[in-house]
Amino acid sequence: MYLTKEEEATLEGEKGEGYQKAMELIVALGDISDAEKLIPVCSSQVSGVSYKTIGDAGLDFLRELAATGVKARIDATLNPMGADPFQWHELGFSEEFMKKQMEIIESYNKLGIRPSCTCTPYLADNIPLKENSVSWAESSAVVFANSVIGCKTNRESGISALSSALIGKTPLHGLHLNENRIGTFNVKIDTELKSDTDYSALGYYIGKHYDGVPVFNNLDPKLEYLKALSAGLGVGQINMFHITSEGEKLEKISFGKQELNETYESLNTTEDVDIVCVGCPHCSIREIYDLIKLKPEKNVWAFTSRHNCNLIKESLGKNIKLISDTCMVVSPLEELDVTSIGVTSAKAAFYSSNLSKLGVKFDSIENLIK
Repeated sequence: MYLTKEEEATLEGEKGEGYQKAMELIVALGDISDAEKLIPVCSSQVSGVSYKTIGDAGLDFLRELAATGVKARIDATLNPMGADPFQWHELGFSEEFMKKQMEIIESYNKLGIRPSCTCTPYLADNIPLKENSVSWAESSAVVFANSVIGCKTNRESGISALSSALIGKTPLHGLHLNENRIGTFNVKIDTELKSDTDYSALGYYIGKHYDGVPVFNNLDPKLEYLKALSAGLGVGQINMFHITSEGEKLEKISFGKQELNETYESLNTTEDVDIVCVGCPHCSIREIYDLIKLKPEKNVWAFTSRHNCNLIKESLGKNIKLISDTCMVVSPLEELDVTSIGVTSAKAAFYSSNLSKLGVKFDSIENLIK
C-alpha cells in the first residue's frame, strides 16, 4: 500500500507512540484488504464504550493510549455507554460499575473524542455530507450513513474507528469505492409494512439470509422507518441498501407475510415482560412525542441521546422514563433484576436474548403497552 512521507513518518514513530500504534493498525487493515492507499475521513463514530462490553481489558487499553497524549485529528463521537450518567443511582446501577464506566468516558475525553454517547450521531451533531468518506463503527449507523445520507464508510470496529479518529485517515477499500456500492439483488415487498417494527423485521430477515447490497422497491422513506431498517440489516453482514421504484435486472428476492411472521416468531421468547424498552437505535424526537401521545399504562424506558433529552420540554407522563447515553443492549439490565423486556427493535431483540440472556417480546409499541 502506498504511503505518503508523512504517513511513513507516523508509522515509524516520528509523531509519537500513540499515533504510531494507530497508524500500524490502519496500515495492517489496508494491507489485508489490498487497499491502494489511505484516504482522509472527516468524522469518526467510535464504539466500544460500555464497561459491560469492553471490561477491564478495554479500560486498561484506553488508559494507556490516553497516557501517550494523542488527540483525535477529526470530529469524533462516541457510541452509548453502559448506564445513564445522570440517573444511574436512581435506576439501580452499582457504584462500582459506574466508576469504571466514567473512567472509560474520561479516557475518551483525553483522546479528544466527544462524549455524545449515541448510536444515532446523524440525529445529534455528527452529520457528514453526501459523498464524504467517514470511519464509523456501530452497524446501524453505518447502514444509515451509506444508504440514507449517502456518505461512504465501511463497518469499522471500535479500535479501527478510534485509530482513524487519531490519524484522520482510513484505507481505500470496500464501500469507499463506488464499484462496491452498486445494488446486487432486488427485494420485492409482498406485504404491508405498518410500523417501524415491521421495517426492523424486514431488515433483520434480509440481513440474516443474504449478503451484498439490497435494492428495495417503493419503501416509505420516513426517517424512523429507514433507521429501523438500517439497524435490522446491520445485525447481519449488510452495510448498505438502495431504494428505487425502477425495475433492476438483478436477482429478485420476495419478502411477504410468511417471512414477516417468521421473523417475529424467531425473535420472541416470552409473552410477559418486566419493562418495555424502546430506542434501539436511539429514539428520534418524533418517536418520543408519539410515545407520549400513547399514554402507556406499562413502564416504558425510552433511550435517546442527551442532545434529544435537552429538547424535550413536555411532560412525559407517569409511566415513561427518558434515559440518555445508553441503551438496553449495552446496559447490564440483568443487574437490576430485569429478566425480560419488550422491544420494538429486531436488533435489540437479538442481542438482548443472545448476549444478556433476557426474555424478549418483539412487537409494535402499541401492542407492547396494551
